[in-house]
Amino acid sequence: SQCRHSNGGYSGNVGHDSHILYTLSAVQVLCILDQELDGEQKEQTAKYFASLQLANGSFQGDQWGEVDTRFSYCAVLGLSLLKRLDLINREQAINYIVSCSNPDGGFGCIQGAESHSGQVFCCVGVLYLLGALDRVDGEQLGWWLAERQTQSGGLNGRPEKLPDVCYSWWVLSSL
Repeated sequence: SQCRHSNGGYSGNVGHDSHILYTLSAVQVLCILDQELDGEQKEQTAKYFASLQLANGSFQGDQWGEVDTRFSYCAVLGLSLLKRLDLINREQAINYIVSCSNPDGGFGCIQGAESHSGQVFCCVGVLYLLGALDRVDGEQLGWWLAERQTQSGGLNGRPEKLPDVCYSWWVLSSL
């Protein structure tokens, strides 16, 4: 409760600013512990997530304005857990995520950014939660994800990078 802010968001530590990443973590922990926010707190937190959506459908991480598809995932997952997806412009959120797809089949952190398996997980997650998986070219995305397997059998996050066990999660869960 010491990391909860009056705007409904949570910070990573006492005295820090609220941020969408920590707010999602707080909501997830409360769900795991089966401890719901009370009505007013739930509404404030839901409104905090929604307040970070920009006109183009993207989400910023905090009041300082950094945009990243990870933040779209945090907002949509958080609002889904709070059962308040009605607070955002869903179609704009979907359109923004689709605009971050690349010709290689992957997704980047913003429009025109390099495809990365972590971003793929976030973007596919948003589209799934918003009922828009049909907006993904599944064959092209599946090809891109399959290409993450290296000679050693491990998986990398993007072309020409070394394998890392963390990419097993991002790649395999996206498939």
